Amino acid sequence: MTTTYELALGSLLLTGGTVLGSDGPVLADVLIENGIITAIGQGLNAPDAEVLDVEGCTVGPGFVDLHTHLREPGKEQAETIETGTRAAALGGFTAVVAMPNTDPVLDSAFVVRAVLGLGATAMAEVAVAGAITVGRNGQELAPMAELSKLGVMLFTDDGTGVQNGGVARRALDYCRGLGATYAEHCEDLGIAAGGVVHEGYWSSKLGLPGQPASAEEAMVARDLLLAGELGARLHLLHLSTEGSVDLVRRAKAAGIKVTAEAAPHHFTLTDASIASFDAVYKVNPPLRPAHHGDAVVAGLLDGTIDAIATDHAPHTPETKDLPFDEAPPGMLGLETAFSLSYERLVLGEGLAMEGLFDLLSTNPARIAGLDAQSDRPFGQSEHGGRVTVGRTANVVVIDPRAAWTVEGSSLASLAQNTPYEGRKLQGVVRHTILRGEVVVRNGEPTR
Repeated sequence: MTTTYELALGSLLLTGGTVLGSDGPVLADVLIENGIITAIGQGLNAPDAEVLDVEGCTVGPGFVDLHTHLREPGKEQAETIETGTRAAALGGFTAVVAMPNTDPVLDSAFVVRAVLGLGATAMAEVAVAGAITVGRNGQELAPMAELSKLGVMLFTDDGTGVQNGGVARRALDYCRGLGATYAEHCEDLGIAAGGVVHEGYWSSKLGLPGQPASAEEAMVARDLLLAGELGARLHLLHLSTEGSVDLVRRAKAAGIKVTAEAAPHHFTLTDASIASFDAVYKVNPPLRPAHHGDAVVAGLLDGTIDAIATDHAPHTPETKDLPFDEAPPGMLGLETAFSLSYERLVLGEGLAMEGLFDLLSTNPARIAGLDAQSDRPFGQSEHGGRVTVGRTANVVVIDPRAAWTVEGSSLASLAQNTPYEGRKLQGVVRHTILRGEVVVRNGEPTR
């Protein structure tokens, strides 16, 4: 299926920024005409263009989130495609991949078409991850070939890992034949045994059922073996343990076709946060001790983990106010992802800004099939890469000097379940440009 998007009319000139181009960062102006980047250089002149002064800012490709829960259809009280993509745009994202654990599940062409239709005019491009199994029940495979014809490139039962190894193997084989990627929520439910926090000091101290790291690592190991055997493409969602990172590192060295993502909360928070019994800190996989987060950071820095993904998971206040073991897992992530990652990886670890854009934009776009080299689903424009002449203008402008304070009530999501309430963060998204349209200007949505 292809969709024709009307490119924004008019011209836009970004002046005085540091542009992440094909030859590295350079001080330059960027001219955008009819949704396309048409010139990059110093002293550009376009009398009829809208001018945005971006001196002191970084101009790079818009971010791509591999893991967004938009909740629609079925859970619109927590989030909708409209509000979720507004949050995405405010966070600098020009494309998101919608997870399938909606109601009804994204396991049929009818529901996938409906989500694509709703996303066609959203503030970020919406790609869809199809369910691996019907109803995400882990038994009968979804009509993957039919969904693939609609452009679905990623299949996952996110929220629940595929427990039956035989079903996982068949699904991996189908994905290989379709040229798609099998994406796994790695959690062996038999080992997890109903644990709601990391098994360790804090689970014992608070009397909450714990989930050991091996619950994640056992499924990581299983799927790596299966992917290697079949030659299939495997993507591992929200890795959170030291053992998982080591398994992926060794698998890549062995030539297995695996990519992986990590969520900012797993490298900026620890399980000590749950001491308050506040369910805003409940997430799946759970927050873990600091050495696991440090291992995730090491994996991001050395290329073992390819992408930062938000796992944006909005929930209504009344559900998050339930007792810790009864509340649903999940946190907001779209509007805080850049700042958290910038603080930990660039300011804290010395990662170059281009490296951070690789993790938030270029690599996720490649994994999702949204980069310039892919046969992009749904007729979408290219994302990731570098800011170069001839590309569709999917661009974000970052002010690394500025700081802001997180307030759940001021975020665009319908929900307010951010674990970073009141935290001052460095790095601000000034402008987000989608296909040449300024959808966020000076930190405010334009529609």
